Amino acid sequence: MSTTTRHSLDDLLAIMARLRDPQDGCPWDVKQDFDSIAPYTIEEAYEVADAIDRKDWHDLRDELGDLLLQVVFHAQMAKEAGLFDFADVAHAISDKMVRRHPHVFGDESYDDLDAQKQAWEDIKSAERAAKGEQHDDSALAGVSRGLPEWKRALKLQERAARVGFDWPDEQPVLDKLLEEVDEVRAEFAHGRDPERLQDEIGDALFVLVNLARHADVDFSKALRHANAKFERRFRRMEQIASDEGQPLAERGLAAQEALWQLAKRGDDPLR
Repeated sequence: MSTTTRHSLDDLLAIMARLRDPQDGCPWDVKQDFDSIAPYTIEEAYEVADAIDRKDWHDLRDELGDLLLQVVFHAQMAKEAGLFDFADVAHAISDKMVRRHPHVFGDESYDDLDAQKQAWEDIKSAERAAKGEQHDDSALAGVSRGLPEWKRALKLQERAARVGFDWPDEQPVLDKLLEEVDEVRAEFAHGRDPERLQDEIGDALFVLVNLARHADVDFSKALRHANAKFERRFRRMEQIASDEGQPLAERGLAAQEALWQLAKRGDDPLR
């Protein structure tokens, strides 16, 4: 039997409190606040998703720990400010899960998943009303502005689709994407106005998210795969160039493109 100490959640809370101690803690941890830690919280969530995508379960364990630390960090700062503590966080989410699952923890029943999803939204709407939030009858009510923009685009599209504002299949979405790309081309050709380019490229990206939705493809996962593929092939280019004795940066674009094609063939012999 291993003699390694197994720490508990209470241990982690105590460690975080010590790190934040103004006298004996870590200077970096002490000077942090909610705003400075928020980007790390987002980053850790993405690293959890990456570990799952790679099916690296050992890494997933570590990344979940890093994400948990973010929750503990925010809770400790809130405790110091007299706002709430970790126990309040745990109570709030436990209460919410019970409240939003009356078919599990109560006597409610739903005919299908669509009915359950609608009930979930109805419960959320009632929660917003109970908190005194301004009543909003829009199908788009409650879509958080704190989401990554691609995720918010997806949520907005899903909400609109619930009331029938949606394309019937992927073909008109593809047609719309081509239309938006043509508008981007036209803007490059006729002026390159930064605000218009931002608008047109934004439209194209919004439609691309919609295409992924219609294809039942996870937009974030697809982009992670594309990033990983590019990095893998680019590193292969660098390795080939180094093996040949001429660094990649010293080669012209045509020579670099030839190496890219070679790297692609090594990555996938069928391409």
